[in-house]
Amino acid sequence: MGDCMCNEAGVLVFPCSGASDVGELSDRAARKIAECGQAKMFCLAGIGAHIPGMIESAKAANKIMAIDGCPVLCSKKILEHAGFSPISFNLKDMGFEKGKTQICEETVGKAVSKITAGGNNSEKNSTRGSGGCCGN
Repeated sequence: MGDCMCNEAGVLVFPCSGASDVGELSDRAARKIAECGQAKMFCLAGIGAHIPGMIESAKAANKIMAIDGCPVLCSKKILEHAGFSPISFNLKDMGFEKGKTQICEETVGKAVSKITAGGNNSEKNSTRGSGGCCGN
């Protein structure tokens, strides 16, 4: 499976669960990735609030993933503001349009497949793989 995140310990995923369809997709994709054991979902609000225990827990991670639904990149920016360098995934870059994305299991599956295959991010080489990690 190459560099796929499947069964890799110490991966935390932080979705921006914004108030839009792609925010919901970001959240549901992160939950599916966590459910499949590819990462542990973690609290973005706790990082943004600089909760010491949450910051320390995140520092112990091997990898930190930010999943954003739109180009504003709230998750990535919150993590960077807290001193982290996340692997960043933007659903917009993967073809999901804000205000035009129907949220259903098929769409969630497509997002998960693209994310686990490395998506279209600038750090693609650090996360790419077969994309079949979660049965997608």
